[in-house]
Amino acid sequence: MPQDDVRPDEPKSLQSTLTDNFFYFFLSLRKNRVKAVVEAINAKFPEETLEQRARRLIAAQAPLSFLGGALTELPLLIPGLGQALGLLGMVGGTSVLIRMHLYLILEIAHLFGQDIEDEARVPEMMAVVMATGIAAGAPLLVRAMAVNPLWSLPAGGLTCAGAAQLIGESAIRFYGQARPEAVVPQKV
Repeated sequence: MPQDDVRPDEPKSLQSTLTDNFFYFFLSLRKNRVKAVVEAINAKFPEETLEQRARRLIAAQAPLSFLGGALTELPLLIPGLGQALGLLGMVGGTSVLIRMHLYLILEIAHLFGQDIEDEARVPEMMAVVMATGIAAGAPLLVRAMAVNPLWSLPAGGLTCAGAAQLIGESAIRFYGQARPEAVVPQKV
């Protein structure tokens, strides 16, 4: 197919098609929603800097991440079925947390003018997947220490909320440096 016949919304390579399909079908990632959220925050807070608006996105995400991380641990408190339900809850809950954190990084990228359709976002998104997986698995340490299993609820919530904060702040630094106006001309 000649390059002129490619629609702007179609992925330009097999890898990007595969990647887009993975994120769309397995994680229900909707890039139009990312764009709509950024448009809404830009319209609501036009006088704020990009960093301030990005921190608003983080502030909205962190409590949801806390709740998601805590709820992921909830099935383990059920005697008898807890282990089986815990495994299902961990997998399901972690996939929801991954999706939430992917939305956060893509929203911040789009806010800073990055093309969220660009394949350059894939390694960044994979880093978010790994960070979220580690954060969601951190309460396993609570269980391994043989302390009261109720401690895994706040541990799960705090690690996931902390991950959202860390992911968001890292995205602000990363995308803030990538902006052309962030480059300061040097005197010769």
